[in-house]
Amino acid sequence: MSMVSIVGNNKLCGGIQELHLTSCEAQKSKENGMSHVLKLIVTICGCAAFLSMIIMIFFFIIYQRRKENKESTTFLIGDHHFRISYTQLLKATNGFSSENLIGEGSYGSVYEAVLYHGEISVVVAVKVLNTEQRYASKSFIAECEAFRNIRHRNLVKILTSCSSVDFEGNNFMALIYEFMPGGNLERWLHPHANGLQDGPRPLKFIQRLNIAIDIATSLEYLHHHCHIQIIHCDIKPSNILLDDDLTAYLGDFGISKILSKAAGRSQNQTSTIGIKGSIGYIAPEYGAGADVSTHGDVYSYGILLLEMFTKKQPTDEMFKDNFNLHCWAQMALHDGVIADPTLLPMEEDKEEATITISNIGGSRKSMRDRMQECLNLVIRIGVTCSTESPWDRMNMNDVVKALHLIKDIYLGVDSQ
Repeated sequence: MSMVSIVGNNKLCGGIQELHLTSCEAQKSKENGMSHVLKLIVTICGCAAFLSMIIMIFFFIIYQRRKENKESTTFLIGDHHFRISYTQLLKATNGFSSENLIGEGSYGSVYEAVLYHGEISVVVAVKVLNTEQRYASKSFIAECEAFRNIRHRNLVKILTSCSSVDFEGNNFMALIYEFMPGGNLERWLHPHANGLQDGPRPLKFIQRLNIAIDIATSLEYLHHHCHIQIIHCDIKPSNILLDDDLTAYLGDFGISKILSKAAGRSQNQTSTIGIKGSIGYIAPEYGAGADVSTHGDVYSYGILLLEMFTKKQPTDEMFKDNFNLHCWAQMALHDGVIADPTLLPMEEDKEEATITISNIGGSRKSMRDRMQECLNLVIRIGVTCSTESPWDRMNMNDVVKALHLIKDIYLGVDSQ
C-alpha cells in the first residue's frame, strides 16, 4: 500500500521530495520553449506550402491561357477535328512569305496555306490581321460574330480562327477560310490593273449573270431570310470569291453590321468600324451621316453589277465631280448600252450569230440581239439599285427575281 510508481508520467512536477520530480516552474519554462519553436516551424512550413501553391496556380493559369490562345476552336477536315496554332500557320504559309500572298485588304493580308494532320491535308486561305491597324481587333470580332450567326451556300465558309502571340510577343489574329481556287472577281474583271500579265480568260455573259445571281442570293439571305439581319457594308469585286466552277461566294465581313428586328423596326446591335465601305461603292447617304441599312448594300450591289457588265471601275479617272458610273450607265441606256466588248459575239462568229429564238410575238432574234436585250435589262437593274435616293432602289428579293427572269430570257426559256 505504500508503493508509488510514476513511470511514464513525464510531465509531472513538484510534489513531495521523495518523488524527486522537477519543480513546476522549470517544467513550465521548458515546455513553453519547445512550444515556441514548434509554432515557428509550423508557421514557416505553412507559409512555404501556401506560397508554393500560389505559384503553381499562377503558372497553371498562364499555361492554360497560352494554350487557349495558341489553340483555337477545332474545325473539321473529313472526320477529324483540328486545332490551329500560330506555329502551324507560320509553317503552313512558309513564314507568311510573299509567294503565298494572294490578297491584301484594309485590315490584313490573305495567304494560301496547306495544313497537315497525318495523311490528311487541306488547302486553306489564312487572313492575318494587321494588329497595328486601329480597328483590326474590332474587325476580327465583327467577322467572327457574323459567321457565328450565318450559313448560306454563297457565303465564304470560315473554318476556325486563331488569337495568339507571335515569337516576339506581339498579338496575332488570323481567320482561316475555305480556299477558293478561282480567286476574287476583281482579278477576272481587271487582270491588268492587278498586275497580271496573263490574266484569266474574260468571263462570258452567262458566267457573269450567274455570279450576279449568286451574290444577290447571298444578300437576299442576309437582308431578309437570316434570323438576324446583317448588313455587309463592303460589297465590291475583291470581296467576291470564286471556286473552280465559278460559283460566287461573298466574303470579308470585317465591317459588317448586325441588326436585330424588334417592334417592327431594326435596332443596332453592333457599331460599324470606321468608314462604311470602299470608295466608289459607298452609298451617298452614308456620306451625309445616315445609319447603316440594307439600302446601302443595294447601292453597292448596283455599282458592282454595272462594273461587271461594262468593265468600268467606279474609281476610273473619267468619273469625277458629280459624274459617276451610275450616271454614265444611265446615259448609255438611251443610246444603247456600251458594254464590255468581250461580251457581245462578233458578227463573224457564225456559231453564235446563227442561234435564234422565237419570242412571244413570233419574231426571231439573233444571239447578238438577244444578248443586247439582256444586257440592257441587267444595266437597268444596276442603275435602279444605284440611284441616289435610298427609297427608289430595289430590294434584294426583287433583284433576285429579275435576274432569274433575265437568265430565262437569255437561255430561251418560255416564261408562260
